Amino acid sequence: MGMSMNVVVLSLFVLSILFSVMTASDDGLVRIGLKKKKFDPNNRLASRLESEDQQALIASMQEKYGLHNNHGDHEDTDIVALKNYMDAQYYGEIGVGTPPQKFTVIFDTGSSNLWVPSSKCYFSVACYFHSKYKASESKTYKKNGKPASIQYGTGAISGFFSYDNVQVGNLVVEDQEFIETTKEPGLIFLAAKFDGILGLGFKEISVGKAVPVWYNMLKQGLIKEPVFSFWLNRNVGEEMGGEIVFGGVDPDHYKGKHTYVPVTQKGYWQFDMGDVLIGDKPTGFCAGGCAAIADSGTSLLAGPTTVITMINHAIGATGVVSQECKAVVQQYGQTIIDLLLAETQPQKICSQIGLCTFDGAHGVSTGIESVVEEGNGKSSGVQGNAMCPACEMAVVWMQNQLKQNQTQDIILNYVNQLCDRMPSPMGESAVECGSLSSMPTVSFTIGDEVFDLSPEEYILKVGEGPQAQCISGFTALDVPPPRGPLWILGDVFMGRYHTVFDFGKERVGFAEAA
Repeated sequence: MGMSMNVVVLSLFVLSILFSVMTASDDGLVRIGLKKKKFDPNNRLASRLESEDQQALIASMQEKYGLHNNHGDHEDTDIVALKNYMDAQYYGEIGVGTPPQKFTVIFDTGSSNLWVPSSKCYFSVACYFHSKYKASESKTYKKNGKPASIQYGTGAISGFFSYDNVQVGNLVVEDQEFIETTKEPGLIFLAAKFDGILGLGFKEISVGKAVPVWYNMLKQGLIKEPVFSFWLNRNVGEEMGGEIVFGGVDPDHYKGKHTYVPVTQKGYWQFDMGDVLIGDKPTGFCAGGCAAIADSGTSLLAGPTTVITMINHAIGATGVVSQECKAVVQQYGQTIIDLLLAETQPQKICSQIGLCTFDGAHGVSTGIESVVEEGNGKSSGVQGNAMCPACEMAVVWMQNQLKQNQTQDIILNYVNQLCDRMPSPMGESAVECGSLSSMPTVSFTIGDEVFDLSPEEYILKVGEGPQAQCISGFTALDVPPPRGPLWILGDVFMGRYHTVFDFGKERVGFAEAA
């Protein structure tokens, strides 16, 4: 999420979840138990709203990740249990004010602000379906009044800053600055299973320079170790949706040892990632390194269109036909292969054939529009914006196939197939549920380790029996250099791998979840 929240309301699952009573365990940690309740599939209103969420997912993520500019005795650890909604939303309960007013929030490592709906939210329908903060009912409320606005892919939420105590588990953070939202546009928040957001990113991306809750936990001495960790339970048959542990790591949540990598840019929890493998075969796209972010507030796993297309093709996911892509293959495919065989620098090929301008590091669009004639896949006029990225992708795909010693005919046919399987820019990619056993493992290189995802882990299954639908957990998101290419390792990845956010040593760690 962050300066612009990523929408984690891909609400496809058939479970809604209720809180049970708070209990204290023998180890002194406070655990909030969870229960699940079957969702009513006959609720047509919810179904319509949830489809709106799917369409807004990509736009919101693009807004978030770099495509827009944004203005006494204490427990050693604290645990907040998380609700699991369709393996797509994980959220837990906090309290704001004295006595505490309860809210469900996304604990989001991709943003840094806390916001909840305000009782002064009069004109947004979403506010009437969620808990609202009432300053007049809190003994510890302090007025701030500074206006606040957070830009999203589907509009902006707005409101004003206030101060009050915030209860997280059994901890009470005093005088926390947070946003009371008075405007939540569209249907996106109406369908959400959470009331607000509690950001766990770095202060560098905090809107209004508000000190994040996590920083105040440390400053006020509420936790011993500057570490928090996520365990997301992907077993939808179990009641517990997961836990976030503040101040330490629960050894029952993981197996083996964590692989740690340093944070390379503070703001999001960003680190360097190595190559992506499909069925143990390197794609080569990140062989020289890619930036990645561990983001508990993103439901899926997002990456550059080039590789996501290769993944979705390998798993048989549906897509959309790119006429620009097909035109590049038809008109320039053989030339690209010849230049690769002649060992021309791959990043210069598209500028060499006139589809891009080389800026010294990579190809960029010429800025001149092109016209693609539907039906024959041919382009007329001067090549331009759409043809450049299509060419850049074709180069990567052909280079990958040449490294596998494929024939030129096979390469051209393969790339043509990829052109027919481009990820849908505004929606999910469906797969056949009966084909999971034949789908490849998809792996990510982090540090010196390879982290595998099996089909059962990267496919989201909705429903049971003949009516079941299966959705690819991979979605395309293109962040241009110098910030990109960028991978967003959301809940699809964090569900398989227990994740440690080590604030003190500025590093992120991954280990197999227990």
